[in-house]
Amino acid sequence: MIVERFPDRTIEVDQKHYLYFGGTAYLGLPTNKNFQDLVVQNILKWGTTYGSSRTANIQLTAYDAGETFLASHIDSESTLTVSSGMLAGKLVLEKLKKQTDSFFHLNEIHSAIQIENSVPVFVNGKLNDRLLDPKPEKITILTDGVPSFQTKPVDLSFLKQISAFKEITLVIDESHSLGIIGKNGSGIYAEIDFPIKRKILVSSLGKAFGLTGGVVASDSDFISELKELETFTSAAGMNPAFVQTLSDASEIYKIQHQKLLGNLSYIDSILIQNQNIKFDKSYPLIYLLSNELVHKLKEENIIIASFRYTKESEPLNRIVVTANHTKEDLDKLVGVLNNYSS
Repeated sequence: MIVERFPDRTIEVDQKHYLYFGGTAYLGLPTNKNFQDLVVQNILKWGTTYGSSRTANIQLTAYDAGETFLASHIDSESTLTVSSGMLAGKLVLEKLKKQTDSFFHLNEIHSAIQIENSVPVFVNGKLNDRLLDPKPEKITILTDGVPSFQTKPVDLSFLKQISAFKEITLVIDESHSLGIIGKNGSGIYAEIDFPIKRKILVSSLGKAFGLTGGVVASDSDFISELKELETFTSAAGMNPAFVQTLSDASEIYKIQHQKLLGNLSYIDSILIQNQNIKFDKSYPLIYLLSNELVHKLKEENIIIASFRYTKESEPLNRIVVTANHTKEDLDKLVGVLNNYSS
């Protein structure tokens, strides 16, 4: 489907209007007037882009403002913004290649943190034997904050079972949890408290935070190491107008996050859950296990997100709830879901 304007809570397709429950604008910011005004003000101040290296002799205060906000919001020692979430992941992996003996991955992780020769954390439902042996080595574990097709944060309790001979670095992609889960949408980084050497967050900012860019959060030493990589020094940074907006929009983020939580709580109060629906009141994705239900929603003029991660995979059907959806929108959506389950 091709559309001619940004799809918010409604979408127009072939001159027909539908309710829209797709995309990744969880906090509803791309069409938020107050948020747009901040972006426009900062474009007027900082221009539409800044193509210089972050290590050039001219330094912009916008980066300090945005990265200081993100460090406070995430509760990390330091952060670094880059032009995309994908670059954030690849930058981290580039550095860790030189510091890691073995990589392990949990579940089907996003391509931003995929690396060759990584092996699964679990094999046949059990912790990989390589994580239990007495061989001293430096390992890196790669995971999404909320695994694909799940509605709860990843369970990291297995970290306590790993051999004490392993020095653990944890990389967690929070593109679909930062801005959503935790106090004011702080994500899950700060809550990770296991016997590991280092934890690193990577995330897109183009989803909940409504701005094209990416972020890495970790301890100050690791962030300093990233700043020395040629991949970082030779690349232009995130748009400074957008980075400045991160800081300026701190109160808007809180307001929109509360609206989102209110919508999720309301759905939880009226939805009749059944085996065809996967929903949790703390997370804005509702997964549908029935393709028939997807068609039923469209018949009722409701369009949701439906796509394939690979050509061979089954369609991933999910309802995306945002801060902008109204009570009437949610009543209509849940009405269809409840009628299907009855």
